[in-house]
Amino acid sequence: MLKETIQENIVILTLENGKTNAVNRETLEQLKAAVEKVNTDDTLKGIILTGAGRFFSSGFDLPMFLALEDHAAVCEFFDFEEQVLLDFFQCAKPVVCAMNGHAAAMGMILAMASDYRLVTDHPKVKLGMSEIKIGLPLSVTQTEVMRFGLNSDRAYRDVMYFGDMLDPNGALEKGWVDEVLPAEALMDRAKAIVTGWYDNPGHAFIPMKILQKKHAVAKIKAALADTTWQEGLHCFFDPTVRATLEFVQAAMG
Repeated sequence: MLKETIQENIVILTLENGKTNAVNRETLEQLKAAVEKVNTDDTLKGIILTGAGRFFSSGFDLPMFLALEDHAAVCEFFDFEEQVLLDFFQCAKPVVCAMNGHAAAMGMILAMASDYRLVTDHPKVKLGMSEIKIGLPLSVTQTEVMRFGLNSDRAYRDVMYFGDMLDPNGALEKGWVDEVLPAEALMDRAKAIVTGWYDNPGHAFIPMKILQKKHAVAKIKAALADTTWQEGLHCFFDPTVRATLEFVQAAMG
């Protein structure tokens, strides 16, 4: 689930789902509602996305994936996920990700969809995208969000094709995150960024962000209109992919 609180006119969204804060359909539904709320309520300045416990988010809920019975069910889920991720990516107000712990897969994608990324300085925290090692390609919106967040086709190549997991300082060096901070400083810094960006004359941040992301959003919408991208979702029923997903699920408890 996604716990919502409001502090200093900022919506704080906390991923809370088991020990790894996996993302499921309920999480996406709550995220969609939160973005709509922030976009339409003039008293709200923006969003901070964080996690509970030792994880920011491990990504999608694997039991949910394994329970999808056929290609049509997978397509239905990703049709919804793609729209929610696009809505989050183009939220009109500032979105800061405060990664309190490990982030992988959809966890990293949500971070990249944010406007600014903070991460705890705990040396055991790992960040990355291991999809290639599992056998799952990214969808249309996920691909463009990652490409935009990494700001380079070469950086996208290195993140996605090598599938490495980095510690916070390594992620900072590669440009995956913007700041590495002590855990206790994350929320105050995130609030300062949201407020500092939003509280300018005329709320100039909003039109600036819309223009900044205009071409990426148009590219995503055009690609989603061509549903041939859904053919890649057949990979969910490849025996080796399912075996890998089951292994990862068992390892994570």
